[in-house]
Parts: sequence; structure tokens; C-alpha cells
Amino acid sequence: MANHDYRELAAIFAGGALGAAARAGLATVMAADPGRWPWPTFIVNIIGAFLVGYFTTRLLERLPLSSYRRPLLGTGFCGGLTTFSTMQVETVRMVEHGHWALAVSYTAASIAAGLLVVHLATVLVRRVRVRG
Repeated sequence: MANHDYRELAAIFAGGALGAAARAGLATVMAADPGRWPWPTFIVNIIGAFLVGYFTTRLLERLPLSSYRRPLLGTGFCGGLTTFSTMQVETVRMVEHGHWALAVSYTAASIAAGLLVVHLATVLVRRVRVRG
């Protein structure tokens, strides 16, 4: 029988619920159209990538170890906030509607911007002096 830490699972659940609610709120305000740039998905994925870089670096390098911060913030919140599966569905719809250039630019921009903001967040966390 597996040994589960139910507090860790609760942290993931709580973070995921908050992240998914934030994403759903943005998607409600900004509806996607296969012929246009899907801003809601792009925005949450880039914000989520930045936060993953920030949380991972800060939690691993700057704060004392905690059993629940990473599951709450990284796995839960960022996992609920980001939606790469929606990005894939939107890309397929763009292709199905003949918007090849939009599909390629959306995919390339999402990957490039995601990697850039992860790097930026990591650099920003590492530049802050640790008080001691």
C-alpha cells in the first residue's frame, strides 16, 4: 500500500483550484477565435512559465525547505493556471481553418516566450541579495 502525504495532496489541490479559477476567469473575459491570436491561453501560459521559474528558484535556492510550498505553488497553482493542452487544441483548430502562419507563430512564440520568462524569473530571484 502506498504511503500518501495527504497534506501535500491538499496543497496541490488548493493551488490547482486557485490556478484553474484564475485561468477560467481570464478565459471568460477574453474568448478565443481560431482566426485570431488566443490571448487568454498565451497570457496564462507565459505568466505560469514566469511563476514556475520564480517559485522553483526561490523555493530551492532562497527559502528553507518546506514540504508544501512547491506542491502548492509549482505543481498546484502553476499546473492549474497553465494550459498547454488548450494551446494544442487551439493550434489544431487554427490549422483546420487554414491559418497555418498563425498556428506556427503562436506555437513558436509560446515556446520562446515561455523559455525566456523562466530564465528572466530565475535571473531576477538570483539577483536579490540574501539577508543574513
